[in-house]
Amino acid sequence: MERLSGVPVQIIDSVEQLRGEARIQTPTISVGKRTLVLTRHQGSFFKYCPGSRTKGENANICCNYFVINFASNCHMECSYCYLQAYLNFPYMVVHANVEDLTEELESALAASPGSFFRIGTGELADSLALDAVTGYAQRLVEFFAAKNNAVLELKTKTDYVEGLLGLEHNGRTVVAWSMNTRYVQEQEEHKTASIEARLRAARKCADAGYKLGFHFDPLVHYPDWEIDYRLLVGEIFETVPAEAIAWFSIGALRMTSGLRDTMRSRFPGSFLPLGELVPCPDGKLRYAKSIRTRMYLRVLEWIRARASASTGLYACMERPEVWSRVFEASPPADSEIGELVTAGVQPNSFRSQS
Repeated sequence: MERLSGVPVQIIDSVEQLRGEARIQTPTISVGKRTLVLTRHQGSFFKYCPGSRTKGENANICCNYFVINFASNCHMECSYCYLQAYLNFPYMVVHANVEDLTEELESALAASPGSFFRIGTGELADSLALDAVTGYAQRLVEFFAAKNNAVLELKTKTDYVEGLLGLEHNGRTVVAWSMNTRYVQEQEEHKTASIEARLRAARKCADAGYKLGFHFDPLVHYPDWEIDYRLLVGEIFETVPAEAIAWFSIGALRMTSGLRDTMRSRFPGSFLPLGELVPCPDGKLRYAKSIRTRMYLRVLEWIRARASASTGLYACMERPEVWSRVFEASPPADSEIGELVTAGVQPNSFRSQS
């Protein structure tokens, strides 16, 4: 609260009070983003990524990812953000009981000393968007620095990295960016850092000894996509050393029909809902397999030409048949993908004991 001096403050007994007011007042998503709720989280912070737990014939290939839900929603306005159709609480929320979070993590990691965990904070909120106010990422970096069987991923579309640069991270944190072409960023990723700013921040983190991650997700199909994504891949490798990059992920634009309707309403100028999207077995709308496959193959070709041998490559929430065509192999089990992705960041002491 000291960092938010001058901001009006209201103390409430429960977030249920806000839920009730939201139902009556029906605030829009944009209005909700102007309110920050600080609260105590009563449930579990540490969970499997939802995609990693989906099984059955409609399951996508996932990477054995784990998430820390320390917050939900953010002030940025990406037209394609799935949270618009996923969250039923319109306000930004940060859970203030950090000690409960770290105690839960301590127990979970200690219970499985022979397993290596890749854990991210960017599922329901941008990992760094509010860090100048909360200092959350700094607390987590310091916590993970002492852990042998886990790596923390901070995933962002900002350039807010100053709070990370002087920390003793011990190589246990990967700072990652969602990346897109300048055209998509300018048209669809409102209130986010520019591509140039993200790359400058990535270089600062690399210079501070952090490993980096880059997520080409969502890949967007438009007339100049091939030219633009190739330039973007080149800029990344011209800005940071290949050896500093822990992993790349790729994932094509996807949305539910509900999200498409929300996008049309909130962002009438967006071209994304107008693409040739077809229904898929998981209930999402995606580009046709032929389009996705071509995009993946081209982007992976450009990455592989310059990437380090230790850099992990994977497709996020993709169909098994597409994975097989892109990687020219049967999809490995989720746990095997996790091992391959994190191979370059696992400490030698963990490898020897496991």
